Amino acid sequence: MLKIGHFNTLVVQDKTYNGLLLDGGSFGPVRILDAEGSASEEVGDTVDVFVYPDSKGLLQGTRQAPLACLGEVAWLEIAEVNDIGAFAHWGLPKDLFIPFAEQTSGLQAGKKVLVRVYLDNQSRLAGSMRLDHWVDDDASRWNSGQQVALIIGDRTELGYKAIIEHQCWGLLYSNELQQPLRKGMQLEGYIKRIRSDGRADLSLEKPGYSKSRIDTVAEQIMTTLGENDGYLMLNDKSSPAAIMSIFGVSKKVFKQALGALYKQQRVQLDGRGIKLNETDAE
Repeated sequence: MLKIGHFNTLVVQDKTYNGLLLDGGSFGPVRILDAEGSASEEVGDTVDVFVYPDSKGLLQGTRQAPLACLGEVAWLEIAEVNDIGAFAHWGLPKDLFIPFAEQTSGLQAGKKVLVRVYLDNQSRLAGSMRLDHWVDDDASRWNSGQQVALIIGDRTELGYKAIIEHQCWGLLYSNELQQPLRKGMQLEGYIKRIRSDGRADLSLEKPGYSKSRIDTVAEQIMTTLGENDGYLMLNDKSSPAAIMSIFGVSKKVFKQALGALYKQQRVQLDGRGIKLNETDAE
């Protein structure tokens, strides 16, 4: 069944003077224009097109991929603001309309905002900045350790809110981040845990012990010790911020790497810092 606001594989029903008519089933014909390079298709061929209603409600097909399909969130640039609302670039020739009622702040051309694509009461694709109307806090549909796609939202006192798979909010904690983040950034992450209230704590690192990562951080510690005469005023009691500023990793990862070095008798801990063992200092 045809899905408006998504890519569909449709059969060429007829060729016209200015394009193709595709079989939209119960939705009726879907038109794709010659400007899209459709002249090479013949009746009976299949075409992958994004389907959307035009200003008259007639279904159009395009091979171009929008930055967001129906039900998805994207970081979009405002193209124009006028008396009826705002319009955002979203990868298609016709900009995405954002009604005043779906705006949460004053907009101006060139500004970027997070927008969710929805179907309005006239069955037209439109954009909403009111993400909390569509994105909830219930992450119980996912499991701890599961890899998910994230879109970074607003910064909070604890870290950054992030939208999980366009569907719900999760939280990335600042003291666990190894890279700078910005609103609208898209990246892969992991469900760290699902809390008792159904909300998700997130991580950009795969949960669990990673030997290769621990080995890499351990060698960074050894190199830093060598560059500082075999001693470093940092240990497993140091603040997460201090550890992050020097090694760019979470305190948990640092402690795992430091523990590995201690077991290998490559370092000593004296309560204030880390000391290179004499055999490694030679």
